Order: sequence, then structure tokens, then C-alpha cells
Amino acid sequence: MLAIRFARYPAQAMDATPEITRFAPSPTGYLHLGHARAALFAWRRARATGGRFLLRIEDIDTTRCRPEFEAALLEDLRWLGVDWDGTPRRQSAHFAEYRKVLDGLAARGLVYPCFCTRADIAREVAAAGAAPQGPDGPLYPGLCRDLPGAEATRRIAAGQPYALRLHMARACEAVPGPLQAHEENEGWHTCRQEVFGDVVLGRKDVPASYHLCVTHDDALQGVTLVTRGEDLKPATDLHRLLQALMGWPAPRYAHHPLMRDSAGRRLAKRDGAESLRALRERGVSAAEVRTMAEAG
Repeated sequence: MLAIRFARYPAQAMDATPEITRFAPSPTGYLHLGHARAALFAWRRARATGGRFLLRIEDIDTTRCRPEFEAALLEDLRWLGVDWDGTPRRQSAHFAEYRKVLDGLAARGLVYPCFCTRADIAREVAAAGAAPQGPDGPLYPGLCRDLPGAEATRRIAAGQPYALRLHMARACEAVPGPLQAHEENEGWHTCRQEVFGDVVLGRKDVPASYHLCVTHDDALQGVTLVTRGEDLKPATDLHRLLQALMGWPAPRYAHHPLMRDSAGRRLAKRDGAESLRALRERGVSAAEVRTMAEAG
């Protein structure tokens, strides 16, 4: 027997408006029950409203994403009975588009090059005795924020690795008034994007960050309802800021409960969560997997 503790889906308020939803897995391993829950949640919302369900392959981390995992996730979704509209969008084929967004933000003075290593940042935080905490951990202490342009240009020309960080203070000043986001079953809330600090939007090994790519692609593909796990709910405020800066439309959001094991830990690839293909190989049917993923 699978030792899985199920959390209940939020109530789904259906209406006649066709929804465009998406499922966006990263091919860094095999899909598990948590992925099945996310895919089914988005797929059913689109199909129930006569809308469109999109599949997006988030493979921006080219060092960890592998073709065999991408092929496997397509096979697993088909076995599960999940179909999608159009051709899946593979993010690694669109780095030039993301770079154009970064160049536009740089031209407005909203991003800056950061040459700090993780060790540099850790030393600065340790020396300060503490650091403000954001949703992703300690906030960047701003070591490169006011680096003279000539010095930054010299370092880049010398081949020194760098990341591009959002200048959060300037970004907040660039959008008029408070930003709001709409969460299904909760309504509107005022965003607090500043709690993220100067987040990385691109770096040498991963040319564009998840935050930038997901907001760009949701706008490009006309996604009207972003469905994802509740662990990503805090990121909504940062995404609303990027949408406002770029003039992109703001979708609505619906965050569903995560799948957890009997100890209450979220299912994760890195923790060896049993994959859908392993379930299939030991005789569990697609219908049984759908029931397990959607139970509550």
C-alpha cells in the first residue's frame, strides 16, 4: 500500500468562461503523484470550461534537464489520459526571447550585473550577524548594487561570471500604485513584492530565471488561470511585479495542496518519491493513479 496522505483540493468555481491553463514540468527526473495532481488540476479546469490546456517544458537548467526525462513525462501524461493543445513549448529553445526582456529591463536601469559568488554572499551575511529573510531565504545584501558602470563593464569584458539581478527598489518605483493579485477562493490581495529583494533574473549557467520565464510564457501563451502547488504561492507577488513592469496581462491564480507522504513531507524527486512509471510497472492502473492524485 502507498503511504500517502492526501490534501483536499480547493473548491473549484466553474463558469462559462473558457480557461487557458498550463502544466509546466522540468525534465530533471520522472513524474510522481505530485506532478499527476498538478497536471490533472490544470487539465480538468481547462476541459471543464471548454478552454485550452497547454504543456510547457521548463528545461532552462540545461545541466540537469535530460531528453530521456522529457520523453518519459510525455509518455506518462498520455498514459494518465492527459492530452494537451498544440505543440509543447520547450523553454530552452527561446533563450533569445528571455534575453530580449532582460535587455529591456537593463536599458531602463531595472537590472544590474552581480559578480558575487554564493560564498561572497554567505560571508557578508555572516559578518552582518543576520540578514532580512525573504520567501527564498536571506535577501541579497546589495554588494554589487551600486557598482560603478565602468567597473561592471571592465569585469564583464574580462570574462568574470555574473548574474543579472532585479533592482527591487527601482522596480517598485516604476509601477504605479500597489499591485494586486487574484487568488481563487480568496479574492484580491495586495502584493508585497519587495520582500524578495534583488532577485536573480538570469545568470551564466541558466540564462533566464524561472520567475522571468514563467511570467513571459504565461503572457505569450495567453494563460488566464495559473494553477500550481501551494509552495509557489508566495512567488505570485514577484510575478505580478514583472507583469506590471513589462505590461503583460495578469492571470488569475489557483494554488492547490501538495501531495505529501505519511510523515507530512511533500513528494519530491530528490527524496525518491515513487514515480508514475514505477507505479505502472507494478500494476497500478491509470484510473487508480488519477484517484490517488485527486483524492481528498
